Amino acid sequence: MLTTTDLRGSATDPRTVLPRAAVDVGAAAERIQPILDGVRDRGLPAVLEATERFDGVRLTDVRVPKEHLHDALETLDPAVREALETSIARARLVHADQRRQDVTTQVAAGGTVTERWVAVERVGLYVPGGLAVYPSSVVMNVVPAQAAGVESLAIASPPQREHGGRVHPAILAAAALLGVEEVYAVGGAQAVAMFAYGVEGVRPVDMVTGPGNIYVTAAKRSLRGLIGIDSEAGTTEIAILADHTADPVHVAADLISQAEHDPAAASVLVTDSTELLDAVQRALPRMVAATKHTERVTQALTGPQSGAILVSDLDQGLRVVNAYAAEHLEIQTENAREVALRVGSAGAIFVGPYAPVSLGDYCAGSNHVLPTGGCARHSSGLSVQTFLRGIHIVEYDQPALAEVAGHVVALANAEDLPAHGEAVQARFGR
Repeated sequence: MLTTTDLRGSATDPRTVLPRAAVDVGAAAERIQPILDGVRDRGLPAVLEATERFDGVRLTDVRVPKEHLHDALETLDPAVREALETSIARARLVHADQRRQDVTTQVAAGGTVTERWVAVERVGLYVPGGLAVYPSSVVMNVVPAQAAGVESLAIASPPQREHGGRVHPAILAAAALLGVEEVYAVGGAQAVAMFAYGVEGVRPVDMVTGPGNIYVTAAKRSLRGLIGIDSEAGTTEIAILADHTADPVHVAADLISQAEHDPAAASVLVTDSTELLDAVQRALPRMVAATKHTERVTQALTGPQSGAILVSDLDQGLRVVNAYAAEHLEIQTENAREVALRVGSAGAIFVGPYAPVSLGDYCAGSNHVLPTGGCARHSSGLSVQTFLRGIHIVEYDQPALAEVAGHVVALANAEDLPAHGEAVQARFGR
């Protein structure tokens, strides 16, 4: 079922042969530009028109009434509520430890620089609602923002025709559990534009975070600068580095678990064991046929973005997974923790047979909004730091400035900016 690439004994750069989804965010950006322009120029009517066009729902107002949130929480399945509460509690434990403290450094007698961490004032949180519904993404967006101290949080999620044009009740219930009352029934590029520009009844935000489809990603890229964004979090992906000690049923189940997100989801196995690969290939058809979203999973596993990579040994396997820089990376090998510590590029790493990616999706305490498409080589997942800005506070007294004044003047003159030096000299009467 998985297309196999044999890299054993090859010196080929893994980046040139690894399976990847063909995602053209630039082309998507061109398609959604009229939507962005419409929201900028016409405000709420443009949002309503886009909502009717893309979601098949005609609304007169995008704000979700507070009673809808209350009703959704009251009618939520008790088992789902308990699971969400557990997810929230564990995420709060992990994210509370990420909050940075202000630090003051004494550079010289009478001269200090303080780095002060200040939360973004207002954030728009995007929660997808396409092929699947993600109350867990409400948790993953809201908890770090609250831990950072963000004062104003607003959620946008697509309206659902099957729910009478309302946001999915599980998403509303999660928002209610977290104390977020500002929720909008808007999805896609129009939601990002609504947050960025502001429309009637909706204040603009400083930052938009959260995963979404390619059009949400394109809107975030296009509007970056007007707003801050977390990352271009696209369709999910999993890579599994496994050796002969891995259980093939575990490996197959984990590949399937991420493939059920979307036909474009990526599932990649990297192994030095032909026996394990053969066992996984034998298990997959049976397990795929037994899962609920068989067609979707089959498309994902047989697509060009998925596959199996045979490597000579664990060292080559590590080079491959570091080049791939997976959103989710599982290590199912001997001495899995030691191997995990040798990985330099991954959104999140799941170590050993009892830490599947689906644990991280819900209840590990980690965040599941992670960089995709190889962006883990340079970017991090959503965290408290996403919502914080470092501001330097510089305090020097007269003697401290005098000590370094000559250096400032020398560098100012070297850069042909003499007024910079004169601004220092003016404080000493020359």
